[in-house]
Amino acid sequence: MKIYMDVCCLNRPFDDQTQDKIRIESDAMLAILSKCVSGEWQLLSSEVLDIEIENTQDQWKKSKVYELYKLAEDKIILNDKIVKRALEFQNSGLKSFDSLHVASAEYSKADIFLTTDKKLLHTVERLKLDLKTANPINWFMEVDENE
Repeated sequence: MKIYMDVCCLNRPFDDQTQDKIRIESDAMLAILSKCVSGEWQLLSSEVLDIEIENTQDQWKKSKVYELYKLAEDKIILNDKIVKRALEFQNSGLKSFDSLHVASAEYSKADIFLTTDKKLLHTVERLKLDLKTANPINWFMEVDENE
């Protein structure tokens, strides 16, 4: 199972855990990452993730996200196809980084694109792509139940 997580997912375990939703999403993220550690699933990396993580202002959070991100094996390198597809997504309402993440995940044939960003999920669902997208809680509960 190839998993592409955007930066908001990777940040989630280091966000303010006093909100129930954030804490539960963090638990789901950690459960998913533990499956990657065990080799059952594969976390993907990308140049887009590298750039966005590097732009993180909070140095503590950036270093913690890099620790999680070390689990990633295959790196998706930006190319003309990804950039062209991202521009199509931007014309459909996605922000620049979001469009590059979705295009990278689609290009790599990821099994799932995970994000905690509701607006991004709704916009991608409207695009009706072959790429499955989900919030980590919902997706993990569905997948874990089927195993």
